[in-house]
Amino acid sequence: MSFDLAARLAARRAENLYRQRPLLESPQGPQVVVDGQPLLAFCNNDYLGLANHPQVIEAWRAGAERWGVGGGASHLVIGHSGPHHALEEALADLTGRPRALLFTTGYMANLGAVTALVGQGDTVLEDRLNHASLLDAGLLSGARFNRYLHNDAVSLGKRLEKATGNTLVVTDGVFSMDGDLADLPALAREAKAKGAWLMVDDAHGFGPLGANGGGIVEHFGLNQEDVPVLVGTLGKAFGTAGAFVAGSEELIESLIQFARPYIYTTSQPPALACATLRSLQLLRTEHWRREHLQTLIRQFRQGAEQIGLELMDSFTPIQPIMIGDAGRAVRLSQMLRERGLMVTAIRPPTVPAGSARLRVTLTAAHSEAQVQLLLEGLADCFAQLSSEPSHA
Repeated sequence: MSFDLAARLAARRAENLYRQRPLLESPQGPQVVVDGQPLLAFCNNDYLGLANHPQVIEAWRAGAERWGVGGGASHLVIGHSGPHHALEEALADLTGRPRALLFTTGYMANLGAVTALVGQGDTVLEDRLNHASLLDAGLLSGARFNRYLHNDAVSLGKRLEKATGNTLVVTDGVFSMDGDLADLPALAREAKAKGAWLMVDDAHGFGPLGANGGGIVEHFGLNQEDVPVLVGTLGKAFGTAGAFVAGSEELIESLIQFARPYIYTTSQPPALACATLRSLQLLRTEHWRREHLQTLIRQFRQGAEQIGLELMDSFTPIQPIMIGDAGRAVRLSQMLRERGLMVTAIRPPTVPAGSARLRVTLTAAHSEAQVQLLLEGLADCFAQLSSEPSHA
């Protein structure tokens, strides 16, 4: 008996589901060079345009000169440096919570939080469309694991009635493939009524949402009592890397004691924390970034509707165009790329079968003229595709 990896790869190719890594040969931004080709990109999550910001770069450089490059050890040994601590305090302030805890990646933050809070005899209830890291965390926790219908508080309530032990309700804030928002007020009411905790991964909400960029919890005017466990990532709107969990003193101390992905991982470079502190300052003070982003989102949605594209219900920077067939989605992505536009085709298993799409993401670094170029390209490519034979 042997692993027939070649057959698995061939099957994925035959189903138009084969994935390849584009090689980026420039900094992140609207204008990129990918695989040697200059492109106008609409596929990164740098929502506020901070990943290549001169002040953030300078903060990284100054931090490296002061603190060196590597974290050197885990936070609990000797890897918890001054910049890490200052960033945790700043993130706690942003979220209006007593404490925040840094993690190396969003995947690790979700895995660490869920597995530290629940285990055998407990219950995890998750939205069907949650990010893979949340679903994996629930499965690996050892708790009884169940999924409720997407964004459906009634479905959640029915599952809560059957829950045993400590119960954790877990949802994305902004769903990364659809761009819609979790109905947090309704989910929080159901959770509190049954004595469960609500955990929100707001990876795509911090920055674009909320009056001060505080994300979906700020957007809905909720507090720590409504959402005891709040997770955010730093590699999207913050423009750097890493993640954090924010919550009560007891929550953060419990994660320090019991979250294995935190305990057994070398800390991120201190200079990275310095860069994130600067990007956090820009996020909080330069409100024009969120305002410009909202202008672009309105422009794109209005233009796409005039073309006749099938959009999803999203007012976030994530603007998926529903295609359905994976092969057709890949073909459209290729046609756009031939026109100098980079828009990623998202296919199963990332999204449910039959729901392949083009995932457009807008950033504050884009201009209205660039969005207009995208709309013109989409109009031409959809018209061209509709005139091609159906087997294309």
